[in-house]
Amino acid sequence: MVTEPVNLSQSDVRKLLGAASPDAALLYLYITSGNPLRDAQGDLGMSEARLACAGATLRQLGLLEDSKPVVVAPGRRPDYSQRDVLEAMDHDCAFRSLYGEIQRLLGRTLNTEEMKIILGFVRYLGMSGDVITVLVSYCKDRARQRGSLRGPSLRAIEKEAYAWAEQGIDSVEEAAAYIQAQNLRNSRLARLMNLLQIRGRRLTAAEERYAQSWLDMGFDEEAFSTAYERTCLNTGGLNWAYMNKILQRWHQQGLHTGEQIRSGDRRTAVPKGASGQLGQAELEAIQRVLQEG
Repeated sequence: MVTEPVNLSQSDVRKLLGAASPDAALLYLYITSGNPLRDAQGDLGMSEARLACAGATLRQLGLLEDSKPVVVAPGRRPDYSQRDVLEAMDHDCAFRSLYGEIQRLLGRTLNTEEMKIILGFVRYLGMSGDVITVLVSYCKDRARQRGSLRGPSLRAIEKEAYAWAEQGIDSVEEAAAYIQAQNLRNSRLARLMNLLQIRGRRLTAAEERYAQSWLDMGFDEEAFSTAYERTCLNTGGLNWAYMNKILQRWHQQGLHTGEQIRSGDRRTAVPKGASGQLGQAELEAIQRVLQEG
């Protein structure tokens, strides 16, 4: 086993810490030390299931290249007939069992059109029954978290199924890693919304793009609080574009924590008697933003 020195970027470290997966962190250190993935199970003493989960987590974090081909074939999706559904129900025990499980999860009887969609999951997307069950449960939980009193439609589940297929999510381990990553993302987004005093509503599409880009940059909560406070002081409230400029500048300077930002301010502080405690670079940046509107 190779034991080369490993230099991890702050961004990678934050991703690994956020995932809270010791196995994923260990596998990442193993790979970045120059060791081949094929030897990881033996060298690290992991079971096949543990290694699969660790690899899936790294792929969701963007820290491990996914060499699997995309499952979804280009072109028009197949159009299954009622006869196709009836034959599957009569001759495919696994499909019949899956049909019953999905009905149980959704709490209602599925019609023929909905059964055609499920047949597409199996035959066209090549999803296993276990993965489809996890998919339906995930969509059901997501609808409930969004305040829906009704379960998700099969069309909504189908949309998510194709998204999973395009990402190569074809095992329970891959599905679990994806759901964990989404739950972490939603948790961080909820904390950011609370910090920005956004309550009682969902973000607009444009606001969510801003928020997600900030989270991807790897700022801590103190950095967000500082940027929000300075935005409010200079614009009278939350101005997404203004706050985005502040955070982008910090990101370019490699400042992602409250302590790093305070140190950066001290290094660029103007002489006593000038404009408060703001650094000269920051004052110039604020002036540029105000001039840009």
